[in-house]
Amino acid sequence: MEGEIREFEGKLLNSIDDFIENSIKGPQVVNIENYKLIVSEEGGIKKEYKYDDLINNFDSIKKVITLYCVDGWSVDILWEGILMKDILIDSKVKLDYPSIIFYGIDGYTTSLSKDFVFDNDLFLSYKMNGVILPNERGFPFQLIGEFKWAHKWIKWINKIELSNNMNFKGYWESRGYSNNGNLNEPFFGR
Repeated sequence: MEGEIREFEGKLLNSIDDFIENSIKGPQVVNIENYKLIVSEEGGIKKEYKYDDLINNFDSIKKVITLYCVDGWSVDILWEGILMKDILIDSKVKLDYPSIIFYGIDGYTTSLSKDFVFDNDLFLSYKMNGVILPNERGFPFQLIGEFKWAHKWIKWINKIELSNNMNFKGYWESRGYSNNGNLNEPFFGR
């Protein structure tokens, strides 16, 4: 892809073009003028963010992380984005909920424990290899689920919900994939 970097701090990076398209409804096209990221808790919406509000008002993080797909391929990419904990703290949601449920524009869902998200500095990426996420990679935001199988790396995020439901099963989890999604465990079952 034009403008992307292929090396960062001595580490060679895969190309954005090295991904295999396997989203549930194909790449989504988001009208950024109408886009909102909703942050809610079981009691209702706490805050809505426009794309520019997130990009311009939060510090960013850059990190080379490998995405491992259950189909057997992987890519090393430089991801850049906003820490989830910064967004949640800013939104003033109650942080005593144990689970975070993520929703995508295409109907995809998944969840992670709040402690895992905070303890591992998970973030919402808006750039990869130095360029804005292309539509097929999740523009405007993709969750970077480091230490998790790719089915936890939700794209096209438009809602984040704090919940008491630790047993929530997202799109692939309800079809038998691991709800933990830990790389050191089988991706199917549990």
